[in-house]
Amino acid sequence: MEDEMLTDGRTLVELIESEGWEVTDLELTAYESPWADEDDPEASVTISARKPYAEENVDGENGASSDDDSPFKIG
Repeated sequence: MEDEMLTDGRTLVELIESEGWEVTDLELTAYESPWADEDDPEASVTISARKPYAEENVDGENGASSDDDSPFKIG
């Protein structure tokens, strides 16, 4: 079961990364089923990932945004 859990974890990471996310943490937990009529062990997965989003108003090559149009700019 441990090998199968690790394989499933890798598969989940590959799927998330294929969508442009960077996985920063992965926790796999195996435990006995909490249901009395099920004897099979279960697992839970906790994944932390991050994905930067480009700003909508971008000037120049460095990706800095232009604050000239900002309604919050003072002065």
